[in-house]
Order: sequence, then C-alpha cells, then structure tokens
Amino acid sequence: MIVVATADFELYHEAVGELRSRGVTFTTVEPGDPLPDQTRVLITAPSDDVETDPTVSRVTATGDDVRRAVDEALATLRGGGGQTVVGVDPGTRPGIAVLSGQTVVAAFHVPLADAVEVIKRETDDAIDPVVRIGDGARLQGAKLINDLDGVAVELVDETGTTPYLGTGARGMGDVLAAVNIAQMSGKRIESREIEPTAGELQRIKERSREVSDDSRTIDEDLARRVAGGELSIDEALDEHRTREE
Repeated sequence: MIVVATADFELYHEAVGELRSRGVTFTTVEPGDPLPDQTRVLITAPSDDVETDPTVSRVTATGDDVRRAVDEALATLRGGGGQTVVGVDPGTRPGIAVLSGQTVVAAFHVPLADAVEVIKRETDDAIDPVVRIGDGARLQGAKLINDLDGVAVELVDETGTTPYLGTGARGMGDVLAAVNIAQMSGKRIESREIEPTAGELQRIKERSREVSDDSRTIDEDLARRVAGGELSIDEALDEHRTREE
C-alpha cells in the first residue's frame, strides 16, 4: 500500500488528489507516526523527517512533480517498474505513450509542435530512457528525431501497430499505436534526413491553401522547407506574403 506522510500541505493536497484520480488504495499519516503494517511505499517531501524499515521504499517529491512520484510509487508496487520507454506514433498530432516497464503510466495526443516538449518532460528525470518512434509519417517522424537531443531514440517498424477500433474508440488509434510502438525494439538513430516526394510537397501546398485566409498556395521551395521542419505552414504563408510586398 502507498502511504503519504508529509508536513508539506501542497504536496499532501496534490498527492492525495493524484492518487484518488487513479483509483489507488492509499492512506495518510503524520510524519513520525507509525506506518501501517501493509505499507510498501512512502511518499514524503525531501524535508520530512521520517524513518522507514528496509521493506518500505521512500519516494520524495514536491507539489510540482507529484505525477512523477505517483508513477514511481506505482511502479514499485508492481514489482520495481523498469525502464521508461516513450512510444510515438508520428503525424500532425502524434500519439505518445509513456511506459514504465510494461505499464502505461501516461498518454498524450498533441499537435506536432508540442510533441518534443512533452517527450522531454516525460524523460527528463528518468534513468536511461528510450524514445521509440514509428517509421510512418516520414516527414513528421524525421522532425521529431532531429529535434530530440539528450535522449536515446530508436526508429521502429510500425507495420501492424494500429489496432482495430471498435464502437466508441474513435480517436484512440494513435495513442494505442504508440503503446504498441513502445513495446517493440527498433534501430538506434540520431538523425534522419528525408527527401520529400512530389506527392508530399503537393499535399503541403494544398494544406497551405486550405488554412490560409486568402486562398493562398505556397510555392514548392517553401513547401520543401515546411517538409523539413524549418517552417510551419503558417510561417511559410507569412513568408510568401512578404515576398509579394
């Protein structure tokens, strides 16, 4: 069982809320009070003066990193957790799944522009994490690979990773694919250079026309820079307008 024992009010409030939201069995005690016999993990602040026996794992946290602490506590309860692995199903809105060992501890579905920040946040405090990115959506995947530094990245063959989605599961495919990608070993990679195809460039140009207020279509040079991650479509449209002034 998880026990929260802290004099830090913010940590207490955030930890209790996080544990309740996940449906976890836990209890709270005052620092220094005897721990229940079934205690296996203790969540405290670094400044709390508590004593534990060797059978109890202590996880320290502040109110700002409670989710990380709860993830660690749950991983301990499940048998020591394991390596942090982030699976990514690339695209304009990548699915992102964070696994601790074989347990999914977090999932996200965010715009491509936010994906690197999310991945870095989830791996910053992890020990020897790895990010596994599917090899589909080549342009978006290459951008993620090239923008991720300071963390090991693997390129995974994502064939067959998108599951069948039954009634009511619409929108979950990218995240579920990311879970499957996280569970597959890939090839270690540090960068990926992709030469966009004529079809990919055409789709970018068509997309620029769809999102512009003046039915404007960017040229191939700008589309190529968008494909390489140098510009967003909005930035390419702004540059296209500037050229005409």
